[in-house]
Amino acid sequence: MAIVGRRQFISALGGATVAWPLGARAQQPLPVIGFLHSGSAGPLAYQVAAFNQGLNETGYVEGQNVAIEYRWAEGHNDRLSVLAADLVQRQVAVIAATGGTASALSAKASTSTIPIVFLIGDDPVKYGLAASLNHPGGNATGMTLLSSMLGGKRLEIMRELMPGASKIAVLVNQQSPRAEADVKDIQDAARVLDVQLQVLRVGTESEIESAFATFVREGAGMLLVNTDTLFMTRRDELIALAARHGVAAIYFDRQFAAAGGLMSYGTNISDVYRQVSVYIGRILKGEKPADLPVQQPTKFEFVINLKTAKSLGLEIPAKLLALADEVIE
Repeated sequence: MAIVGRRQFISALGGATVAWPLGARAQQPLPVIGFLHSGSAGPLAYQVAAFNQGLNETGYVEGQNVAIEYRWAEGHNDRLSVLAADLVQRQVAVIAATGGTASALSAKASTSTIPIVFLIGDDPVKYGLAASLNHPGGNATGMTLLSSMLGGKRLEIMRELMPGASKIAVLVNQQSPRAEADVKDIQDAARVLDVQLQVLRVGTESEIESAFATFVREGAGMLLVNTDTLFMTRRDELIALAARHGVAAIYFDRQFAAAGGLMSYGTNISDVYRQVSVYIGRILKGEKPADLPVQQPTKFEFVINLKTAKSLGLEIPAKLLALADEVIE
């Protein structure tokens, strides 16, 4: 039997003592981000890409030094509370509550301790998500798109496109917590512009096509698609329905215009998702949601698809072309 000398033994022992903590460090679990969204993964892949871009800017790379647990409600807001509770049980380090107010409210109802970074279209103070925009307090902060303010602007654009139109329809997801507030804001703008508003309320994907049939039958001249994840998830269907019925429509995200919709006006959604994940990176590094002010978007985009305008027999006024941030030909 070989005899190990004292010096060899100490050297081997020293090597083991050095190797052990290195191995232990390598096996430590990665911090986990819970990504809660009211929509579906496929049509919203660009949002996930922007989210990961923001993480990269703060030094985090999915699969390397951070993990992400994705939970998609597939357009069914009633699933969000269960999905949020699952993330809390998973003991994630922080929750990104995206895709609208319903996600944020579900996350907030599920935990008062895990940090939450929300992305909503309304005032978070009104829903109890933050004490104030500058000093949120509690465990939640994030971004507000102030979407209700943009509905009136879209209405102005449509009136500029077709000054003779006396009736404009607006498509609204009635399951959204802010649906009626959005409708009121758009109705106020319609009164100022002397336009009759036809409100089409849907709650499920299957109701969208019947809403279009109603809209066409009742003779509204144009359609405004209100900001909502349900409509983002059904983007291609909405564009196809508008084309089939010869409807001039304005949407809330450039992805619609890029995919063949007539026009879009709204926040740069990719930039917003990037900012959400930048906040998450800062929280993972030790900052508290209570100390991070709720942010508002700074980038807005007005996009016109000239090819679609031509197919609808519309001539875009020079004023709108001059205002457009992007014209797709």
